[in-house]
Amino acid sequence: MDHTDHKVRLYSAQSELVVKILERDGVCFSKKEYVIKKYEESAPIFIAAYDWFVTAAEKYLPKPKGAEYPYWAFLDKHSVDQPADSKSLELWIPLDEVLFFDMYDWNKVLCLQYIGETKADEEQFHQMIRDYGIRKESDIILTNFYPHLKRQVQDSWIRLFRHHENIKQGNTESVGSVQAGLWQLKKEWML
Repeated sequence: MDHTDHKVRLYSAQSELVVKILERDGVCFSKKEYVIKKYEESAPIFIAAYDWFVTAAEKYLPKPKGAEYPYWAFLDKHSVDQPADSKSLELWIPLDEVLFFDMYDWNKVLCLQYIGETKADEEQFHQMIRDYGIRKESDIILTNFYPHLKRQVQDSWIRLFRHHENIKQGNTESVGSVQAGLWQLKKEWML
């Protein structure tokens, strides 16, 4: 992991509008309305995951005034999904402004799935929901039929942050791919 002076090099793809705001104002914040506009009919799934992330992440990294939703950045530039209308940013960010996690765990939250302590724990959970006759795991969150399972899935999501301190210290051994949440982007971070 490339970090010195308590800073880390991360990569992020952002729209030209975000880059223009950074150039003009020196700082940019993501808003809930942008997520709704971007994901349209899929927005309820993203809003459920992002709202959870915002509440949980604030316990690890307080949200500055003006921030609503996070920006995403990656340790490996090859992990960045770059739409055609975006610009790739290389950022040099203070470690105390970054919340680290495993991208594969975040994908489970986005898919409204359970994050197990171990692979065996996840398989046991999946077997349990098969025994209930549940075909789509996301139905646990998106319907009101399984309140006890819904709580179990949502409680498991806190495991998203289980690797934060290790990654912050440069240990990515148990992480599939490092992703980072940022409450803001600053022009001074751009390389």
